Parts: sequence; C-alpha cells; structure tokens
Amino acid sequence: MADDSYFSNQFLVAMPGLEDENFRHSVTLLCEHSEKGALGLVVNRPTDLRLSDMLDQIGVDHDAMDSDPIVFWGGPVQPERGFVVHTAPGGWDSTLKVDEDLFITTSRDVLGAIGRGQGPSQYLVLLGYAGWSEGQLETEVLANSWLNAPVKPSVLFQTPAAERWIAATRLIGVDISHLASRAGHA
Repeated sequence: MADDSYFSNQFLVAMPGLEDENFRHSVTLLCEHSEKGALGLVVNRPTDLRLSDMLDQIGVDHDAMDSDPIVFWGGPVQPERGFVVHTAPGGWDSTLKVDEDLFITTSRDVLGAIGRGQGPSQYLVLLGYAGWSEGQLETEVLANSWLNAPVKPSVLFQTPAAERWIAATRLIGVDISHLASRAGHA
C-alpha cells in the first residue's frame, strides 16, 4: 500500500530561491520516494550529446532510428548510468512502472529497440539521477526548496525542455515566472 506522505510519481519543481546549480530551475520526475530516501530524474536539462553518438559509444546499432534526440542530464549521481523514460510498457528487462502511462527502463535492450525503430514512440534518454537520503527531501520541501506537481506526460514529451519548468508549475495553478521575477527583486 502506498503511503500518501511520499511524492512518488510527482514532478519536483525547483522554487526560484533554490540556488544549487544542479537543481536551479529544474523539473525532476520523482520516480521513487520512501522512508529510505528518494530517486528522481531531472527532465529539463538537455546535454550536447545526441542519442546516435551515445549509441555509437556503447556499440548499439541505430540505423533505423527515425530521429536523433538530445540526451538529457538526469542528475549528478552516477552520470554514466542511463535511464529511458517512456510511455509504452514494452517487454524490456528492467522496467519500473511509475504510473499507468509512464515507465522507466534502465536495461540496454530498450536502447537496442529504439535503434531498430521498435522502441517506444515517446521517450527521453537521461544520464545520471538525483538522489536524496532518508528524510532529506522532506526537509528540503519544508524549507520551500521544491513544489510538487502531478506528472503529466505532455510536459515530458510535447513541451520543449526550456519551457518545462513553467509548464510543470502550471499543473498546480502557479505561475512560477511571476515568483521568479519577484525573487530577483527581493
């Protein structure tokens, strides 16, 4: 039974006053949150790395890919570890169901499927993750470092990365751009 005091399957939206360069103006998909801590993926920080270049580096064929998306920076922990956030469950080896329509796969087979043109139609590839130790995220939320908002796949897959911070806050009726301009004048 899920504990309602935890924020799994939520967006964590950095408040304008959060100055940590790793998370300033970030939107994090919170994948797991329990009494042991939390794990999330920053979903609005594109890197300079193209998926085809990453697949070349790890020896995965990608001749049938219909596009060459940017790989995202998922967070400062284990930047060599890959995650694929996607909408279709597929049959891949290591997949976490976040919600009815949202999954995270960490096994290499999903990358092979994407390269063959047989992967999920909507996906983000991320390197690294954000992690919080026991009680750390709760302390940061109480300190007003984060807002939490429900996850909406359209923010992940149809909204440009540069607009996700504002789009995620609008899910809870907040205009974060107004708060950000006030924070700059304080």
